[in-house]
Amino acid sequence: MTNEAEFINALKDNKQKDKAFKMLLDTYQERLYWHIRKFVISHEDADDVLQNTFIKVYKNLHNFKQNSSLHTWMFRIAYNESMNQLYKNGKIKFLDIEDQNENSINKLQADSYFEGEEIQIRLQEAILKLPKKQQEVFKMKYFDDLKFREISEISGVNEATLKSAYYAAVKSIEEFMTRLQTI
Repeated sequence: MTNEAEFINALKDNKQKDKAFKMLLDTYQERLYWHIRKFVISHEDADDVLQNTFIKVYKNLHNFKQNSSLHTWMFRIAYNESMNQLYKNGKIKFLDIEDQNENSINKLQADSYFEGEEIQIRLQEAILKLPKKQQEVFKMKYFDDLKFREISEISGVNEATLKSAYYAAVKSIEEFMTRLQTI
């Protein structure tokens, strides 16, 4: 496919849909997995959410109106599915934030799929100490390298608010990492 419009048409065309969807999976599966993983933390939950995301994408391609890029639309679905998974598991609403952070760090350290070094674990710890909205915008901007406009489309939050949250998150993370160095 030479451009996104042609690719989307192939995805919507019953004769080309399966082949085009395989291309979609090959192109976006890993990026979406890591986008999801930053929210749900565990590999098993990320796999479940990724599968649900691609099922929703496949079932709803005919509804895609191309008001945003295909990439942004899929990331929005993945974001929503991640939040649904967290709510379903009771990790957003019912856990004390300190318990949630401790639980997430323990999961990350115990996860056999995580090959991070100490500094990466400390960065994740710093991120988990941020308010939820700052965590979300930081993860999408820093790890997924999304533009504020894309994050706004995914999260439904205006760009100015996102920028403010991101820069506050960066400052908090820098302070946290600096405190670790002085210990």
